[in-house]
Amino acid sequence: MFYHVQSLINPIVDDQPDPSAANALQEGLGGQFGEMRTMMQYLFQSFNFRGNGIPYLDLIQGIGIEEISHVELITKTISRLIDGAPEYHGDKFDVPGKGGIPTMDMAKEQQNPHHFIVGAQGALPVDAAGNPWSGSYVHNHGNLVLDLMDNLVLESTGRLQKCRIYQMSSNKTLRATVAFLIARDEAHEMAFAKALETLGIDWAKALPIPKFDSSKYPEVKKLIDAGINREQYHFRLDGSEMGKIFQGSAPANDGTELVTLKEPKNSYPIPPAPERPEEFAPGLDPELQELADALTEFKEKTVKEMTKKAGPNPRKR
Repeated sequence: MFYHVQSLINPIVDDQPDPSAANALQEGLGGQFGEMRTMMQYLFQSFNFRGNGIPYLDLIQGIGIEEISHVELITKTISRLIDGAPEYHGDKFDVPGKGGIPTMDMAKEQQNPHHFIVGAQGALPVDAAGNPWSGSYVHNHGNLVLDLMDNLVLESTGRLQKCRIYQMSSNKTLRATVAFLIARDEAHEMAFAKALETLGIDWAKALPIPKFDSSKYPEVKKLIDAGINREQYHFRLDGSEMGKIFQGSAPANDGTELVTLKEPKNSYPIPPAPERPEEFAPGLDPELQELADALTEFKEKTVKEMTKKAGPNPRKR
């Protein structure tokens, strides 16, 4: 059972639209080491967890739940980077493209025109090359040590790739989101490394994490100075044993301490997505809306009449 708060885990910073930056960020969403994989991998590991190692279950599941918010954050960022056909100023029910000039003429020049053809200027469950996300990316070995090792590799590789994506664009919208994810990936590295240490695994010899100083990125340094790279959240309403693992000195051996919290200290409003008449999203004219309303009214009336004749559904008693 999950609960949802209608807010973002990190603010989206405003800048100019940049469809090419949005496509690069698709790798961080739907790539083999992207947020969709981390979300599904940790959730499936928690759903299939065996035995009574509850602190390890709580750790994996808490990170998995956080990854849901990361998927949400990236999709909203991608949409912001590509949202809005340039110079379209028509009314809601105007027919786009008046005067012979294609409203979205620039879309065909972008690296991923599917953002405009398939997604109505929104995020897609694909990587930067347009390949669909695959469930085969998800690793759930059924062995706690192997799962934790695999998760540490996943977080390390994902963080490395996000640093590369950061280097690909100076767009503030992209960099703010990617910087946050770099900092949180480091926290997750510490979580899985700490869990391995409690099991007696010398992970540093078996799996050395690539060493690079992400604090050289100013957006990342600000987050590291705030300490979010040493926090982990469990998102549980009924208590969690995550703190039995995620505590004490950080595996990075840099003098920092790990802190378990129920949830992030701050949350941020979700920016509303504008209607896009040039994408026929949602409707293009009032007649279509009238037809949709009539269909809804007809369905509700039909259900009431059938219920009156047949009586209550016994399956709902």
